[in-house]
Amino acid sequence: MNASYEWLRAFVNFDLSPSELADLLTRRCATVDGVVGMRDDLKDIVIARVVEAGPHPDSDHLWVTKVDAGGELLDVVCGAPVVTKGTLYPFAPVGATLPGGLKIEKRKIRGETSNGMLCSARELQLGSDHAGIMALDIDAQPGAGFLDAMKVGDSRIVVDVLPNRPDLLSHRGLAREIAAALHKQVNDPKIPGTAASVPVSFVSAPGKKEAKAANITVRLEDAVGCPRYAGAVIKGVKIGPSPEWLSQRIVSAGGRSINNVVDVTNYMLLGFGQPMHAFDAARLQGNTIIIRRASANEPIRTLDGADRKLSRDMVVIADEAKVQAIAGVIGGSTSEVTDGTTEIFLEVAAFDPKLTRATRKALGVTTDASYRFERGIDTEAIPELLAYAVRLMIAVAGGTLSGKAIDIYPVAAKQEPVKLRMPRVATVLGETFAPADIRNDLKGLGFQVRAGTGTNALAVVPPSWRRDVIDEIDLIEEIARSRGYDSFSSELLPFRPSGVPDAPAYLLERKVRELLVGLGLLEVRPMPFVADGKGATVRVSNPLAEDEPFLRSSILDSLATLAEYNLARLQKNVRLFEIGTVFSAAGKGTSPALPVEAMHAGMVLLGQSEPSHFSQSGTRNFDEWDAKWVAQVVAEAAFGAADLRLNVISDGLWEIASGGKSVGRVSRLNLNVPVWAAPAFGIEIDLTPAIGLKSPATTYRSLPNTPPVEVDLALLVPAAATSEQIEEVIRKEAGDLLESVMLFDEFRGKGIPDGTRSLAWRLTFRSPERTLKDKEVQGRTAKIVRSLEEKLGVRQRTS
Repeated sequence: MNASYEWLRAFVNFDLSPSELADLLTRRCATVDGVVGMRDDLKDIVIARVVEAGPHPDSDHLWVTKVDAGGELLDVVCGAPVVTKGTLYPFAPVGATLPGGLKIEKRKIRGETSNGMLCSARELQLGSDHAGIMALDIDAQPGAGFLDAMKVGDSRIVVDVLPNRPDLLSHRGLAREIAAALHKQVNDPKIPGTAASVPVSFVSAPGKKEAKAANITVRLEDAVGCPRYAGAVIKGVKIGPSPEWLSQRIVSAGGRSINNVVDVTNYMLLGFGQPMHAFDAARLQGNTIIIRRASANEPIRTLDGADRKLSRDMVVIADEAKVQAIAGVIGGSTSEVTDGTTEIFLEVAAFDPKLTRATRKALGVTTDASYRFERGIDTEAIPELLAYAVRLMIAVAGGTLSGKAIDIYPVAAKQEPVKLRMPRVATVLGETFAPADIRNDLKGLGFQVRAGTGTNALAVVPPSWRRDVIDEIDLIEEIARSRGYDSFSSELLPFRPSGVPDAPAYLLERKVRELLVGLGLLEVRPMPFVADGKGATVRVSNPLAEDEPFLRSSILDSLATLAEYNLARLQKNVRLFEIGTVFSAAGKGTSPALPVEAMHAGMVLLGQSEPSHFSQSGTRNFDEWDAKWVAQVVAEAAFGAADLRLNVISDGLWEIASGGKSVGRVSRLNLNVPVWAAPAFGIEIDLTPAIGLKSPATTYRSLPNTPPVEVDLALLVPAAATSEQIEEVIRKEAGDLLESVMLFDEFRGKGIPDGTRSLAWRLTFRSPERTLKDKEVQGRTAKIVRSLEEKLGVRQRTS
């Protein structure tokens, strides 16, 4: 936002210098990136005091003076009729350049040396007086810069406005902050001439979507895309150059003066933050304005001369024949104001920020209007600003208001009060304030404050231009801003933990993250967008990047891309994980049809499974058993070990199941990698079912003091039987002496009948009270083998 220093002073009467004003705005509301002097042509001029003055010995109209310009005294010859000893004057030293381009040099004038020039107002382009030098009635030290001492000329203040403060995208918005800080009033700049008193009345149409301004009927067909629409007809305008003060205001804020009518609309945008548009009323077909959605591929030639095709989700301003403007973005050339225009329809409206942003992005055109509509304008100020603009238009372009103005506002917005608790203010800010002081702070910023429900509470209604204030913490921030952040102590206050528990999803995510970091994996946080839509079913309508238009359906899609990126840069050992969101299409009957989101944990392992060491002759790469172990550890942490199963799937790797339902998979990744790369393994676990599950209580269990008995079973397993089914039978038949069961080998090939595979299990038996005998372990093992053959057709392998 480019703000004019003098324009701000027209709203608020203050005496701060441009640099002081920049510091105030930075401390209160928005960073000032720079201050640019609009009279840099006076930067060489300094303040000088005449110490001695006398007539020139060889001239009856010249003076010889000694001047103090902050250093040694200088001899200066002056042609003014009167030079007063002890008076301050603007002085151009040797080497300075005056606004007209004259460069000051040391020279002799009738035998006397002159080391500079005492300047008149005309020579500085500050007035027409050239007869005498410019005496300064100020308190300044000799040598001080003329611009600093006199505050002459305008300065452009470049303000970095954050998206949550669209009210600061205008001079009036910045003036409100200045007035609140200096305890002053904000007053709109006076309109010159008698036009300031022109009455502007409105057609009353509460809740309606159609009204008539003079001979123009306005019909609002899309109240979602345009919540409020106002306008007025002005007849008898005369298009021409703007008066000097108006064009100077536009130029001072970085704009370009075009003509008086267009400059008024830009004045309202820059001064008040309200984009406006003037239509040539005589060129509107059927004397009708319709606010509606565009038709598919509906054409329009815009003010920039471009021919554009519109889509059905774009809001437009049309007459009975064609589109005349793209709402919130840019006007059309058909109804453009020209030198021959004598009657205008002045539009002031509010357009939906989301739709405006989508239209601007789709068309690839950004304007000052779209920039403000995308961030939100003050809808409640529209009638007031229309009346001001009508009077200003009449003042600079002539004409008269035809009939009444219209204001179509089908559903008025309501600003609900926000509860502000005094104890909460003290807790957050670390200081206690009297309720009366807080009232004054908030009222100074435009808030309405009244007593709230309960003790020590206030009900605060934010002003219509502060849509960003929606919660109690926002009000507390306003109090801190009003008092000045630098006024608070830097002491670290005692912290009392909140009694509100953390969200279950966050607790689970933190638990899994800490576990994976402890296992030596590195976390990545890529964007959830992918290029390939084969597995992804959700397409983004306005993607951040055109080559990644889909939301991922698997977290391994993102991790595989990152693994390939690292391998391409010779990073041979990759251990990455991400905990993020995956998306799937909405289920039937879902309204609205939003995609289903789920929290997944994904891991990629490839390369060395452990660091190289001089004591080892070689290194071992990650294999499927390492991947299985990592998956089991993570799944147990999320779901618990009781109902967790890792079942062999057709490709020789594992499916992760909890409570009989699949929650993840361990798989070998097919990456686009160099031939030397080690095999890559991917793990993906759906954590959503585990959110809110209670972890089993941690209990103490003493170390066993009896020996275990381990039994290895090699089984011939039919293709139809799963490892989960086998493990279930083993656990059931082994009884309470079974301590653990582990699948440790799978084999297909020579010696194994077709349609079967060999799975090897290690069973560990132990009694906490006694040493087990071989006979009872053998009996349980035999029982397991019989049951497996009867139920699943699984036989014990003998060779």
